[in-house]
Amino acid sequence: MLCEQVLGKLKDVDISGKDVEYVDIEWHEAFKKIHRKVTDKGRDVGIRMGDSILTRGLLQDDVLYTDERLVIAVNTPPCQVITITLTPGHERMAAKVCYEIGNRHAPLFWGEKENTFVTVYDEPMELMLSKIHGVKLKIEQKKLDFDKRISASVHSHHH
Repeated sequence: MLCEQVLGKLKDVDISGKDVEYVDIEWHEAFKKIHRKVTDKGRDVGIRMGDSILTRGLLQDDVLYTDERLVIAVNTPPCQVITITLTPGHERMAAKVCYEIGNRHAPLFWGEKENTFVTVYDEPMELMLSKIHGVKLKIEQKKLDFDKRISASVHSHHH
């Protein structure tokens, strides 16, 4: 099966009486045009998207296929992240945190609470952030919420 466009969000599609299958798209794969995947029910799926996916991305609950019996949607699995919290009185360190994460071309998201940010975990990032005064870190597994994305694009890149 070949999927070539995003047909909408799962919440906007009538799924009554249909089987819903999910294809896992990891955060670092979301902005790639071509994928070969297997759904959670074992169905082979080819994904070939146009150039718009390079900025839009494939996101949680995007519908890639639908017919009278089947819907195939995107699942973005949880990944290891660093939740960064600015301690009271150190809110101005947000600029340094955002600069350092951006300088490493890492994805950056708003956190769930005020003065929090989320980025994908890697050890050098954790070490660098731990050295910034007034910052607390928490390493956890969670789904990235692309609606809270700060960085313009999500690409894995290291100097």
